[in-house]
Order: sequence, then C-alpha cells, then structure tokens
Amino acid sequence: MKFPILKEGALLPLVESFYTIQGEGFNTGKPAYFIRLGGCDVGCSWCDAKETWNPSLYPPVPVEDIVKEALNYPAKAIVITGGEPLNYPLEKLCSLLKSNGLEIFLETSGSSSISGNFDWICLSPKKKKPPVQEIYKIASELKVIIENEEDFIWAEKNKALVGNNCMLYLQPEWSRIKTMLPVIIEYVKANPCWNISLQTHKYMNIP
Repeated sequence: MKFPILKEGALLPLVESFYTIQGEGFNTGKPAYFIRLGGCDVGCSWCDAKETWNPSLYPPVPVEDIVKEALNYPAKAIVITGGEPLNYPLEKLCSLLKSNGLEIFLETSGSSSISGNFDWICLSPKKKKPPVQEIYKIASELKVIIENEEDFIWAEKNKALVGNNCMLYLQPEWSRIKTMLPVIIEYVKANPCWNISLQTHKYMNIP
C-alpha cells in the first residue's frame, strides 16, 4: 500500500485526537493528548485499531489545526500513534508542536524510516514487517506484544538490536491475556532485564 505524502506533511490523515491517560509502556499513567493518524502497512490480526488501516477514509487535516486543538488541553505530552504514523513525514507536525513547548512521544512499529523530532520513541516491532534498522538505536522503549510463547524469541531478537539504555517491555496481547500473562510473569522473573506492560486504559475503561 502506498501512502499519500500530503504537501510534505503539511496535511495528515487524522483519524481522531483525544485527551486521556497513557495506558501502556514506560509512560503508563501519564496524562497525554493523543493524535492518531490513519494508514498502516503492517496489519496485525489482533490490532485493536483496524479502522485506521485505510488512510483514504480520513480527509487530510492541516497540521496547524491539529496542533491548535492539542493546545486546548493542559497536558504538555503529545502521543503520535496510528495506524503507523511513520508512513508520513512528521517534521512539520513535530516542529509546530515543539514550537508550542510540547513534549512528543511516538508509538511506532518502526516499519518506515524515522521522520520528525521526538522526546520518546516507543518501538513495538511486528514480525509481519520488521523495523528498519536505523530505528533500533534511537528507540527509548522496546515494547513487544506477546501472543504466544514463540513471541519470546522475537522479543529477544529485537532486544539484541536496541541500545543499552532502551527500556524493555513485554505486553500480553489483550485477547490472550488470561493465558499469556502468567507465562510472561514467569519469563520476566527469570529474565529481569524485561518489564511487564499492561493495557491499563482497558482496565480503566478509557480511550
């Protein structure tokens, strides 16, 4: 699938934006404004945002309008997610957010090259389309979704590629949490370089 480069990133296919609490990974519990972009080139079977996959469903929105809405909320943390946000050039969006004193967190599979300037990069690699090599060394956090026990092997392969200061997380796939969480707990106890990430926003019934 090809993704439209809309005026070099001056326009982006906005699925939704909302103010909530970050539910997973290193920044769990932090209030943040989420910017969700449409379009994904990975397509995980268990994705909980499949409605975002087709970017043509979402009219291009000027980045000025996206940032203007973000400034209506008190939190200074912005999460850019998708879909897969790196399908688009994000320099213009990031530059405008930064000029307004906002902190930018990126949620990405790493399937495309990095664009934009971020304070925190959460890399969540997918076997269907592995990350580009360049993103491993700049990832702040590695968050691997565990659907079955074979995914531990995938997690370790990715761990070997990130920097020494990258935080490491294993997160149970939501529909398999009752089966996999006990296994993850024992794995992390045996391999304490890893931490457990849970989708706490689902427990709190918030977006």
